[in-house]
Amino acid sequence: MSNIDQELLKIYTSKSQADKAISSLKGLLLGIQSDEEVNEKEINELRKWVTEHKLLINRNPFNEFMTIIEETISNKIPPKETIEDLFWLCQKYESDNYYYNAVTSDLQTLQGICHGILSDGRICDKEIFELNTWLSENEHLNTYYPYDEIRSLILSVLSDNKIDEEERIVLKAYFKQFVKLKDSEVQKQIEKETADITISGLCTSEPSVDFQGKTFCITGVLKRGNRETLQNQIKRLGGIPTDSVTKKTDYLIVGDNGNPAWAFSCYGRKVEKALSLRKDGHTITMIHEFDFSDIIDDLI
Repeated sequence: MSNIDQELLKIYTSKSQADKAISSLKGLLLGIQSDEEVNEKEINELRKWVTEHKLLINRNPFNEFMTIIEETISNKIPPKETIEDLFWLCQKYESDNYYYNAVTSDLQTLQGICHGILSDGRICDKEIFELNTWLSENEHLNTYYPYDEIRSLILSVLSDNKIDEEERIVLKAYFKQFVKLKDSEVQKQIEKETADITISGLCTSEPSVDFQGKTFCITGVLKRGNRETLQNQIKRLGGIPTDSVTKKTDYLIVGDNGNPAWAFSCYGRKVEKALSLRKDGHTITMIHEFDFSDIIDDLI
């Protein structure tokens, strides 16, 4: 690789990292203000986050971010005003951004929102409802990780119109998988609270399925019919049934094996493989067999 190519790669990589940082910061700000209160722990998490990322680029907007945060702390500027100013800077950066990719940015924003919600170590009802609103307004992220998983989990939590403490702990357990808090004390608190919670994979809620030429894999024990019947139905609709999960798999149909933890997660080797591929950017959709059967019943 020539010196020019290396320099171009360095510039592009730095810009890409900065873009990711700005998008996740925007989400962090949205998460922090989602309960309409900004406390000291949240501002402290924000300060540490920006400090960690400011070396990505030696120009605006990171130096502006730090200046605003430092002025907030030293001059006691209202935290709400600070959040609004920082959010405005994020939007300004995106509008001027040559490399901007909407889907990637929105997914980074989503992870940032979860970071902001988790930043003070508690999850209140308003934060959950605000996250649900954001998810509903961004359905173009269907099939992408972690949008599907988060939306499924939130819909499950809100299905009975009440949120109990166990459900808050489950949300913390899921968010902590991709949120690394800078405040070690809050991180330890969350680790302790979620020590007994394990979440493997989450099936897509309200899935949309395109059969023609798409590849389907089935896992688990089916309660409605058997695997051969389901595979034949998939063929009739133009789909291609397979026995294993690969990068070419479009849909994984997950059988309900009666696991009492089904309300929040599904388990198994194929689920683990699909989830790993989803995290790497492959758009494999995981669907509960009941939802999939309902879709087939409407088509056959």
